[in-house]
Amino acid sequence: MSNAPANGANLAARLDHVRHRYGHVHALDDISLDIPTGRTIGFIGPDGVGKSTALALISGARKLQDGVVETLGGPMDDTRHRNSVLPKIAYMPQGLGKNLYMDLTIRENLEFFGRLFGQSARERNDRIEKLVKATGLEPFTERAAGKLSGGMKQKLGLCCALIHDPEILILDEPTTGVDPLSRRQFWELIDQIRKTQSGMTVLVATAYMDEAARFDQLIAMNDGKVLASGTADEILERTGADNLETAFVRLLPEEERKGHKDLVIPPRTTHGDVPAIVADGLTMRFGDFTAVDNVSFRIEKGEIFGFLGSNGCGKTTTMKMLTGLLPATEGTAELFGKPVDGQDTELRKRVGYMSQAFSLYAELSVYQNLELHARLFHLPSDRIKPRIDELSERFGLTEYHDDMAESLPLGVRQRLSLAVAIIHSPEILILDEPTSGVDPVARDAFWQLLVELSRDQGVTIFISTHFMNEAERCDRISLMHAGKVLISDTPHEITQKRGCETLEEAFISHLEEASGIDDNAPAPDASAIGGDDETATAKWKPAKASIFSLRRLWAYSLRETMELIRDPIRLMFALLGTAILMPVFGLGITFDVENLTYAALDRDRTETSRTYLENLAGSRYFSEQPPLNSNDELEQRLLSGDITLAIEIPPGFGRDLEAGRSPEVAATIDGTMPFRAETIHGYVEGIHSKYLNERSMRNTGLPAQTLPVSIETRYRYNQDFKSIYAMVPSVIALLLMFIPAVLMAVGVVREKELGSITNLYVTPVTRIEFLIGKQLPYVGLGLINFVLMVAMALFWFEVPMRGNPLTLIVGAFLFVFATTGLGLLISSFTKTQIAALFGTAIATMVPSVMFSGMMQPISSLEGAPAVLSTIMPTSHFMSISVGVFTKALGFAELYPQILTLVIFFPVLTVLSMLLLKKQEA
Repeated sequence: MSNAPANGANLAARLDHVRHRYGHVHALDDISLDIPTGRTIGFIGPDGVGKSTALALISGARKLQDGVVETLGGPMDDTRHRNSVLPKIAYMPQGLGKNLYMDLTIRENLEFFGRLFGQSARERNDRIEKLVKATGLEPFTERAAGKLSGGMKQKLGLCCALIHDPEILILDEPTTGVDPLSRRQFWELIDQIRKTQSGMTVLVATAYMDEAARFDQLIAMNDGKVLASGTADEILERTGADNLETAFVRLLPEEERKGHKDLVIPPRTTHGDVPAIVADGLTMRFGDFTAVDNVSFRIEKGEIFGFLGSNGCGKTTTMKMLTGLLPATEGTAELFGKPVDGQDTELRKRVGYMSQAFSLYAELSVYQNLELHARLFHLPSDRIKPRIDELSERFGLTEYHDDMAESLPLGVRQRLSLAVAIIHSPEILILDEPTSGVDPVARDAFWQLLVELSRDQGVTIFISTHFMNEAERCDRISLMHAGKVLISDTPHEITQKRGCETLEEAFISHLEEASGIDDNAPAPDASAIGGDDETATAKWKPAKASIFSLRRLWAYSLRETMELIRDPIRLMFALLGTAILMPVFGLGITFDVENLTYAALDRDRTETSRTYLENLAGSRYFSEQPPLNSNDELEQRLLSGDITLAIEIPPGFGRDLEAGRSPEVAATIDGTMPFRAETIHGYVEGIHSKYLNERSMRNTGLPAQTLPVSIETRYRYNQDFKSIYAMVPSVIALLLMFIPAVLMAVGVVREKELGSITNLYVTPVTRIEFLIGKQLPYVGLGLINFVLMVAMALFWFEVPMRGNPLTLIVGAFLFVFATTGLGLLISSFTKTQIAALFGTAIATMVPSVMFSGMMQPISSLEGAPAVLSTIMPTSHFMSISVGVFTKALGFAELYPQILTLVIFFPVLTVLSMLLLKKQEA
C-alpha cells in the first residue's frame, strides 16, 4: 500500500515492493510505503513482524535484498548515497542501551558519538551541555552507563542519537522494558524536541499499543505485511474498536484471529489456609549493590499474583530466590509452609519456572524438548507420552512436534515454554515476562491457559509483566521499584486509593513518590536541543561524510582503550599472562637432555665393569639409580618410568676386554620420546668411545682407533650450548604472536554480540577507521608485553643481547601490528567471541610452534609447512629475536625479515576490510 503525499519530494523515505528474508522466514513480504518528512510515524505490532527490519533498511544498517528503499531522496543500495546521508540519520537499535558502552560514563559516551560525527572539542562540549540539561542527566554525567536505570539509559541513547542534529530519528522499540514513569518522560521529551525541530522525521517501532496513539501516523504490521496505515483515529474508525489493541486484533487475517474472544477472568476460589508463597524481608546483595531490599508478600494458593516494575528493579532476582536458584542474603522464603531450599528436589518438583529469555534447547524438536523435561522431572515412563499428548493438544503444539524449537513463531515458543514449565504438574508457576513481544491474540490465548490452571487446577501463578492490561487481569499485584515493593493490593484498590483513573497513572504516581519527583516541578527544558541560540547554532556545522577522518579513528581507539583499562580482569590476564607464560615456556621448553635416570645390571661384577659404569655415573647427563637384579626388574622399571636407560654388562666382560675380544654391552633405552631416545643414544655412544680411548691410552699410549682425519666440534654463538639462550628469544616471538592476537580477536566480535556494531553501520565512520582505531590500543598493549618480556630475558633469565636493540624494537613494532592484524582478521568474520578465540588460538599457536624454526630449521621444511612458515609472521620475527639476542645481528643482516613484516599490516588490514561488512546482511 502507499500513502504518498502530493509532492513526492517531501518524502523522508520510500519503500517500493521490498522483500527481505532470514533463511526461509519472510521478514518483509512485498511492502510499499511512502513516509513524509516532519511527521512522527509509528510502526506497531508484536516482535517478529518486520518492524525492525523495515527501520534497519531505511537507516542503512541492513543490506537491501529485493525492492527499492530510498532515504532522503536517494537509494540506500547506492554506497555513495548511503554514505552521504548517514550523518543525517540517527538510529537507536532495539534493546536497552544497545548503542551505548556500559563501561563509559554518560559524558564519555556522548563525546564518543560527537567524535564520530566530526565535532571539535568545543562543539562537543557545547552540545553535551545542552543535551544533558534538557534530558535531566546533568547531575549524572560521570556515572557509568551500565549503572543507569532503564529510563536513563534510553535518555542517554537519545542524547547520543541527537548529538549531530539528524533529519531522521529512528527509534526501534525505545521504551521496551522501561517503567511507565520513564516511558512517559521519554515521550514528553520527544514531543518537546519536535516543537523546536519541526522538520525532523521520527520513526518509531513499538509493541505498546497504548503509546502508539501519540504518533501522527501509524503503520500496523503483521507477518511481514502492512495491515493498515493512517492516524490512530482513522484506524479506530476503520475497525470500529475503542482501543488500538482491539483494533490491531481486528486487522489480523481471519485465520489468525479465528476463535479469539474477549478474555473473562472468573472469581478466584479459596484453596485452604496455608499460603503457597510467603516472602519475609527477602534481601539480595551483589557486593555493595542491593538488588532486592526487604521484600515481603503473601500469595494464596490458586492466586494470580502480578509483579510489576522496570528492568533492573529486582523482579527476576526475587523470582530466583523463590525458586531456590539464588540463596537470599537476608530474609526467608517459604513455599507451602516449607523454607525454600535449592537442594530440596522434592520441593522443586512442585514449582514450574519460565524464564524471561527463551531457555529451551533450540536444536531439539518440540516433542524432544517436552520429552527431555519430562524425564528431567522423573515422570514415570508410562506417563510421559500421554502427558506430552495432553499438553500438545491443550496448547496447540501437536502440528509442531517435529519442528525445531528455534524455528517456531514467538507465540508458539511461549506456549511450548509454558508446556515445559508445567509438564510435571507443578503447584506453583513462576513466569518472568512470558508475553513480552507476543501479539495480542497469542497473548490472550496464553492468558486463557493461565486462567484455566489457576481456576480449574488451583495452580498458584506468580507472573511479572510490563503490560498494564495484563496487570489488571491479576488477582493482586505488587509494584516494585529499585529493589523495594511499593504496594501490594488488587489492581482496582491500588487505582482507587491513589485517586487515579487508570492503573498506569497509579503506578506512575507511586514511582514519582518513591523517586522523590515533584509532580508540579517544571520538566527539563528540551528546547535548547533545537539550538535556539543563534550564535551557537552558527558554530555548529552539519556532520558530513568523508573518506577518512583521524577524529573518528581516534574516537574508536580512545573508547577501546578506556574499556580495556576499566576491565581489570582482561587487563590483568593481558599483562600477567606474559609474566606467567614467559618463565613457563622459557624454562619448560628446552632441548637440554640432562639428569637422565639409569640403572645397571652388572652380571660381570669385576673392577673393569665397575670402572666402565663409573663413566656414566660421573657424567652430568645421567643420574644413577639403584642397580638392577634381573631382566624382569629391568623391564618393570622401564615400564614404570623409573629409569630411561638400562645398561646390561654381560658375564666375562672384563676378561674378554683384556683378551682383546669385543664384548657386547647392552643399552636398553626408553623410546617413548624419539628425540630424547636419540639423544640418549648419542650420549651412551660418546661415553663408550671415551672409555675405550682412555683405556687404550693408559695401556698402549695410543688411541683406541687411529683415523686419517680427526673432527673437532666447535659451537658458535652459543658456546655454552644452553637451550635457554635460544628458547627465551623464541618464546618472546611465540607469546607476542599469541597474546596480542587473542586479545584483538574479541575486539570486533564483542561489538557484534553486544549490538554496538550498529554504530559502525549507521554513522559516517569507515571500515578502516573502525579497524585501525580498535587495533591501536592492542598494539600498545602488545608493545608493553614486549618490553616486559625483554626485561625478563635480560635480568631474570640472564640471556645477553649481543646484537642491535633498535633492530629488535623495530621488528617487534611491525610484528605486533601483524599479530593484532591477524586477530582482527579472524574477528571480522566470526560471529561469537568463543569462535574468535578458538580460531585465533589454532591459527597462531600451532603454526608458530611447528613452522617458525623453533622446532626444526625452516630450510628443512617442504610443501605446505614451508608455505606456512613463509606466510606466518612468527618465523620472520623469531629470526630477528634470536638473531639479535644470540648472533649479534643488526639491520644489515635482518632487513629481509623486517621488510617482510612491513607487508603483513596492509595485507591483513585490506583482508579485514573486505570481510567486515558496513551493513548487516
